[in-house]
Formats: sequence, C-alpha cells, structure tokens
Amino acid sequence: MYRFIRTLAFLAAVCTLVAAGAEAGTMDDVKKKGFVRCGVSQGVPGFSNPDAQGNWTGIDVDICRGVAVALFNDPTKVKYLPLSAKERFTALQSGEVDVLSRNTTWTLVRDTALGLNFTGVTYYDGQGFMVTKKLNVKSAKQLNGASVCVSIGTTTELNLADYFRANNMSYKPVTFEKADEVIAAYDAGRCDVFTTDRSGLAAQRLKLKNPDGHVVLPEIISKEPLGPVVRHGDDQWFDLVKWVLYAMLEAEEYGVNSENVDQMKATSKDPVVKRILGVEGDMGKNLGVDNAWAHNIIKKIGNYGEIYERNVGPRTPLKLERGMNALWNKGGLQYPMPIR
Repeated sequence: MYRFIRTLAFLAAVCTLVAAGAEAGTMDDVKKKGFVRCGVSQGVPGFSNPDAQGNWTGIDVDICRGVAVALFNDPTKVKYLPLSAKERFTALQSGEVDVLSRNTTWTLVRDTALGLNFTGVTYYDGQGFMVTKKLNVKSAKQLNGASVCVSIGTTTELNLADYFRANNMSYKPVTFEKADEVIAAYDAGRCDVFTTDRSGLAAQRLKLKNPDGHVVLPEIISKEPLGPVVRHGDDQWFDLVKWVLYAMLEAEEYGVNSENVDQMKATSKDPVVKRILGVEGDMGKNLGVDNAWAHNIIKKIGNYGEIYERNVGPRTPLKLERGMNALWNKGGLQYPMPIR
C-alpha cells in the first residue's frame, strides 16, 4: 500500500510538471495560431458586449485588443468566447481561452487555489443593490425578507450572504447562471432586488423595459477589483498581459494619447515618454515583442483614460464618473508600475 501511495504521488507530481510545461508556452502558441483567445462575459455593456453584427466592445475587450496589438500590431487578431460566471475559470484552466477579461473580481482563493494570476485592476468596483422605485426603499437595511436576483458562482452571491447575515436580516436568493437570465427575472418581477457590481447595475439597467423606474441604493457592500486573468506557471504571458494595462495607464499619466502619440514619439524630450514609445531602451524586447508595442497599443486602442471615456464614461449611456478609477495623481487608485 505504501509503495502504491508513493507511486500515485509520483504520477501526480509528473502530471503537475507536464501541465506547467504545457502552460509555459502560451505566447508561442498564440503567435503560432495568429490570434488571442479571449474569454469575455455574455454581454455587459461598457465592459464586454457584442453589437448586432457581433462586434465586441468594452473595457475588458480593449485589454484583449491591446494584447493582440502588442503581439501582431492588429487589434482584430482576437477571438472572443462568451462565458458564464460558472464556466469562466474552467475555460481558462483548460486552455480553452488564453486570457479571461470578463469583469472578474481578484480574490485570494481565485489567485491561489484555482491556479490563476490576476494581471492588474482594470476597474475598481463595489457591489450594490437595485430596486424598483415602486418598492419605496431608500436603503439596503430595509431589505429584510426580500427576494434577491443574483448570478450563481460569483463573489456577488457570497457577498450577499455575508451582508444579510452581518445585518441579521433574511432574504430569498433567486439564482441564475447567465447574467441575462438574472436581469430578465428581475425585470419580470420574480424578485424584489437585483444585486451585482455597481458598474454592472449601470450596464444591466440599460436592458430594463423602463430603466427610469429603478434606483440604485446608496450602500456599497464590498470591494470588487476587476481585472484580466491568466493561468499560473507562465510568467512570460503573465508579464505581457500585465504590462499592456500598465502601458495604457502610464500613457495617460504622461499625456500620451491616440491623437498625439506619433508627435510625442518624434519630439518628446521626456525620458519616460521615450521609453514608453520605444524610442529608448528595449522594453518590448524584454516582453518578447517589438519595441514599438506600447506605441502601437496607444495609437490603435488608446490610453486608459480614452478607453474609460469611450466605454463607460459620463458621455456614454452608463454615465460612470472616474472616481476610484482616476489616476493616483488625480485622487484615484490607478497607479501604473513604471516602464523603465
């Protein structure tokens, strides 16, 4: 029996090493097939959402497009796979997608036990509640005994349980796997309350029959740092996806955008700008891509501020202010690591 157990342990170790080795070549695999496989949501306006022609847009989509530009200098070299909250991690772990960019919260368990690496925070968020104005509720503390529509297999579901337990209140969960099922059930009156990240409330509210008939309650009951995810064991791919986001943030901080990027590359005397745009140093080479990687991303996708304003900002239907997602020197939490 002891020898048998040792044999099983040895085989498990071998399988682990083989899996790690298979994962270690994601960038090479992506280059060979010629596109990035990007796991996205099943439709969250402003973050990852297809139009009538099947063209995907949103902050999460722009991260994948940025990775494609870094590798191929072509933002169209992406194939999108819509994933439910329940199936998203399995799709990444199994290699069905190369990167998961799908309004996913960074937590300890996901970062460790699931074998995943979060590459940064694209959007700082927090969970909230939406109710119909007819319910005449002004605070989440008034929701004792309410039925609540929520996506299964999410931090949203866990936070909901924690909040009601901490406040000694009861509730009836009404759960669904797909986001569209959740919002449809709420709109049909199958529950009193809809809960998700506040950005998600703003996005899903647009799908309601009468958006103006609903109100988001003031309470924020959790921290929800949302960002792209890759598999453990592949540092080169992890580095690339991580620095795509930092390049977008660093560009905004130094005033480089899609309209002035060529001029800045030709005339700027700032050594930081020169490093960002590939005029000096081998930043791209260190990542395994062309030294013009960041220049190309900014020119074809934009800096972080442009991406934010285009997808979810005050002039979009979501009307989301920068708030916590402003740069660190503008009162927000977005703090890019230095490109040097």
